[in-house]
Amino acid sequence: MTGQDSIDTSKPHPARVYDWLLGGKDNYPVDEEMAQQLLAIDSRGPDMARVNRAFMHRATRWLGSAAGVRQFLDIGTGIPTEPNLHQIAQEVAPESRIVYTDNDPIVLRHAEALLRSTPEGVTEYVQADVREPENIIEEAGKILDLDKPVALSLVALLHFVSDEDGAYELVGRLLDPLPSGSYLVLSHVTGDFDRGSADKARELYKQRGLTLAPRSREEFAKFFKGLELVEPGVSLAADWRPELGEVVPVPGDEPVPGYAGVARKL
Repeated sequence: MTGQDSIDTSKPHPARVYDWLLGGKDNYPVDEEMAQQLLAIDSRGPDMARVNRAFMHRATRWLGSAAGVRQFLDIGTGIPTEPNLHQIAQEVAPESRIVYTDNDPIVLRHAEALLRSTPEGVTEYVQADVREPENIIEEAGKILDLDKPVALSLVALLHFVSDEDGAYELVGRLLDPLPSGSYLVLSHVTGDFDRGSADKARELYKQRGLTLAPRSREEFAKFFKGLELVEPGVSLAADWRPELGEVVPVPGDEPVPGYAGVARKL
């Protein structure tokens, strides 16, 4: 583990808001307040969080079984919620090696829960920000063999990085050092189905000094440029390979507004 900072409870943090939406207890009143405000905009916030997490489980299971991936770099890890990515990966292949990365010190505080690896594998944690891709790769390279394929997981993360902050370039800088046969795993909030609610949520984040950048299907697909998309390509997160299990039932007919995809580096 690397990095140790004090926890800022004066403003909400996306990882802690997400924790609250999932029913966790590792958050603060400021996070709950923002989560409640988001629910006033769209009451399906907990459904979105659960659908997104279920996609991560299915994608990890597919990568470990069908694609034979044994190394995972998960950026924007969030606060531990079982089962974690490493538990899914090591259930498929106990020798799997996982590096978790997040910029919220509270995640570091709970890293002990993340570090329960199988004896055959490795699970480590690096505190860093996605806007520091070279630092992340350097630290991950101490644990992972970067000459062998790595699954780069940026689940529910890139909608917190604006185009102005170089979201697309950051993905490229993370992928470039990884070898052919590596994979990119993404999920992302969209405003395609309710632009009004997406705009209200973006403004709420802005008022809190945070970024929210919902992207269209076309904008999301751009993250996979130059990569080989795995079937079914870009889809709603709820619809990505449901046969792999852990599909979250969502009430109503409206789609949960989030896209997902997995692609292979050629």
